Amino acid sequence: MTSTSPDAGPATVLVLDDNDTTRYIVGSWLRRSGHTVVEAVDGTQALALLERTPTPELPEIAVVDISLPDMTGFEVCERIKRGPRTAALPVVHISATAIEASDRTQGLHRGADAYLTEPIDSAELQATVTAVLRYTRARRRAERLAARVAALHRSTLALYGATDPDALVTAAVLGAVRLGAARATVIALGPDRDTLHLAHHDPAHPGDGAVRLLAAPPVLLDVIAHQTLGDATGTDTALLDADAWRAVLADHGLDGAGLPDGPVALVVARTKPGRPLLAVVADRDAVAAPDERGLLPQLTQAAALALEAQRSQAEEHALALTLQRSFLPGRLPAVPGVELAVRYEPASARSEIGGDFYEAIDTPAGLLLAIGDVAGHSLEAAMAMGELRHALRAYAIEGHDPQTLLHRLDTLLTRLRPGLTATVCLVLISPDRRSIEVANAGHLPPLLRLPDGSAHYLTDHGILLGLNVPQPPPVTCAVEPGTTLLLVTDGLIEVPGEHLQTGLDALREAFADAPPELDRAGDLLLSSFARAQTDDVALLVARLH
Repeated sequence: MTSTSPDAGPATVLVLDDNDTTRYIVGSWLRRSGHTVVEAVDGTQALALLERTPTPELPEIAVVDISLPDMTGFEVCERIKRGPRTAALPVVHISATAIEASDRTQGLHRGADAYLTEPIDSAELQATVTAVLRYTRARRRAERLAARVAALHRSTLALYGATDPDALVTAAVLGAVRLGAARATVIALGPDRDTLHLAHHDPAHPGDGAVRLLAAPPVLLDVIAHQTLGDATGTDTALLDADAWRAVLADHGLDGAGLPDGPVALVVARTKPGRPLLAVVADRDAVAAPDERGLLPQLTQAAALALEAQRSQAEEHALALTLQRSFLPGRLPAVPGVELAVRYEPASARSEIGGDFYEAIDTPAGLLLAIGDVAGHSLEAAMAMGELRHALRAYAIEGHDPQTLLHRLDTLLTRLRPGLTATVCLVLISPDRRSIEVANAGHLPPLLRLPDGSAHYLTDHGILLGLNVPQPPPVTCAVEPGTTLLLVTDGLIEVPGEHLQTGLDALREAFADAPPELDRAGDLLLSSFARAQTDDVALLVARLH
């Protein structure tokens, strides 16, 4: 009785026997069962045949006689099992002479998968070959499935480690290839909702370098959604033949978008209502195997969840940044004899909000400039920053001198936000614009550029706020008309692994050569020093006339 299991279907069988009659009979039996038979008359010929056969075309099973003219069937079996390309090739021994239990035991110990002794019954041979094939194919399928589940796990980790949409679609398309797709394209709409990110794997260039980032109109996702999920959430797979897929692309002017030719499998996922879906376009063979059919949808779902995390992070950061900006001054005071300009730049989109702030307050004692930084990157740091800035305005309007202002801010911070620290630098410009008082609580020193173009720091300072430590008296410095003052937070110049003094020296040189226009000077400093900042940047420039 012939098995209907796909694991027992026809195979290519190597028959190795030096006896022409036996080789003919065995081959005939196997051919009548639908198998393809290749023959060899000795061990050397059989091993050479296996060596020159491409791996995908290797026989699936070998029927090997024990008594051969050049070596024993035991040796042939051992050499087959030692070869990296043929180690999994099952061997069925047959013999008319080595028929004792010890012979059969030796054959099995040396790698054989079955052992038959002559006279061999046709049905017994076919049943043995079928049983060995069924077991071997099931084992190979299980090993391939295990390898691809492991690949799915690695790919999922890569997806959640992706820092931007381009990295995510690249990781997803490589994951699809590892799961068996010969051709794959991953399509996703980024957090900005304006840019379609599309990565395509070209099988003509194997390896990670085969991935290309392409451009396509956002309508492409709407087209794919119409063929699959529509507006629903979850995952879905649609199979389109070549003509149907080409028609879909041509109807929307997308036939030149670099997408795979049909037939294709469209695998899509959407994690939240109202969100754009993420799509994987792959050859249909990628979802053909029953045991592996769910792997590509799992990868697609993981990619959609990772993209959703990027979207949520971008939205939360935008919301937090809006809140943080609401804590900063809406406008600067217009004070005769002083020209002001400020710049504020948040850190990268993946960073949490920080506590950098600036302020300019017109008081009876003169124009008070302030810049500060609450330690940490969190909503608490931003809230503390807002509290300090508003308290500073209230205390300054009461007419307190810079040293008293720092003392009161220190008291406020230690009582309301114990454990938090902050640096604050205050500069009080006298009403006649000819002197300044500097009270610096652990902040970067103010930088003065004199009318002759030279620049130097005012380095006197006290300790940071939040430690309940008294601050030294402010330092008074005479200034000439045309002097320009620069206050910055450390995010402008701080580079991980580099000494802070290096950044300070570079900033002094750049400020000395900066344009006289304050806005241009601020833009130049930001573009020169904050290209890859990991911290917020606040910058305040003042020119005294």
